[in-house]
Amino acid sequence: MNETSRVFLDKSRTLLTSEYSVKIERSVERLSGAEVWWRPNEASNSIGNLILHLNGNVGMWILSGVGRLAFERNRQLEFDERRQMPAAELLAQLNATLQRADEVLAGLDETELLSRREIQGYDVTVLEAIYHVVEHFGMHTGQIILLSKAQVAGDLRLWRPVAP
Repeated sequence: MNETSRVFLDKSRTLLTSEYSVKIERSVERLSGAEVWWRPNEASNSIGNLILHLNGNVGMWILSGVGRLAFERNRQLEFDERRQMPAAELLAQLNATLQRADEVLAGLDETELLSRREIQGYDVTVLEAIYHVVEHFGMHTGQIILLSKAQVAGDLRLWRPVAP
């Protein structure tokens, strides 16, 4: 694999499995169950809904789209869910999906990055699909951090060193 492809894949994998996911875990760890499902208004999402949505997006785009693995998704339910699933369960589901996505990304080679996929009605290259997921995950990670900070007095300690 050429160096550019390797660096792109390695950084994408690190952002998803180590950086963004750890910030989400740290944002959630000090919240009660009710706080995880709190929303400022009905037009906004809760942290719980955002975690469900991230799980669905990674599954749809990386597992199903890029990896061509079976993945069932009900996108609207990700936003409509009101049962207060425990944060540990939400994070376990997300981490399991991220682990499977990491395996898909680890198995790619540079020629596959420019191959095309039809994902959620979009005709994209594998590289574009990965880029979309990383950007999308980062955006919603920021929303989760903001929602958490709105409820927690004090530093969330998001930028502690991550163990290798």
